[in-house]
Amino acid sequence: MAEGYAHVTGRPGVAMVTSGPAATNLVTPLCDAFMDSIPMVAITGQVPTSAIGTDAFQECDTVGITRSITKHNELVMSADDLPLAIRQAFHIATTGRPGPVLIDVPKDVLQNMMTWHWPTDDEVIDSLPGYKPTTKGHPRMIKEAAKLILESKQPILYVGGGVLKARAADALRELAELTQIPVVTTLMARGAFPDNHPLCLGMPGMHGTATAVTAMQRADLLIALGSRFDDRVTGKVSAFAQMQKLFMLISIRLSRARCASLMYRSWAIADWLSKR
Repeated sequence: MAEGYAHVTGRPGVAMVTSGPAATNLVTPLCDAFMDSIPMVAITGQVPTSAIGTDAFQECDTVGITRSITKHNELVMSADDLPLAIRQAFHIATTGRPGPVLIDVPKDVLQNMMTWHWPTDDEVIDSLPGYKPTTKGHPRMIKEAAKLILESKQPILYVGGGVLKARAADALRELAELTQIPVVTTLMARGAFPDNHPLCLGMPGMHGTATAVTAMQRADLLIALGSRFDDRVTGKVSAFAQMQKLFMLISIRLSRARCASLMYRSWAIADWLSKR
């Protein structure tokens, strides 16, 4: 339910479960959210701090189990650390490429008293000095992207689900109509561009249209927006788009939290092209 809520609304979903088997039951949805860039915060119960490492009833290494399928996870050992841990979790889950974050809370930490302090945005950012997600494209790179578009003869916009997560469908349409570049949309990007639009070629890949697949194979410039070159699209990589001279990748696996990135780049490219 938390994953579905986040997928539909763009806001982080929250799941709270107890320790042991309840925590391990979260592995599949956490992995799914991680692969699909869905913001989610999971709060799991844990045995008391004094029992950690003793094979206590319903004890498991939740942090270790979920490390590779979360953007960040943490075992909170003090009630005083809980407010900051929660604020960090939501910040990390919804910025950069979105994804799941897990907070593991021992039973005694939940029961302890503490002096309440809700960290400010600045305090959260200062507490994560190594976490600096990109939110804007470099002006020089935007100009270079526009130059590649102007020089290409048969470009294609290869659109993935990141465009929907970024709420950037309007920017995509403006870019496509200004440049008159045909658009193919992956399964995860259905709805990002109207199916009845003259520039829409449909879905690429093994379940796509012959028009979209052929256009991608014959394009001289592939402009990938929020896509990840899934194997269902590329097939055998060595045989994929062999005629292309260039691939231009803009915000691969784009996410809602990187909305500013795609919208800024797309509108910046469109603005730059309109002045040429």
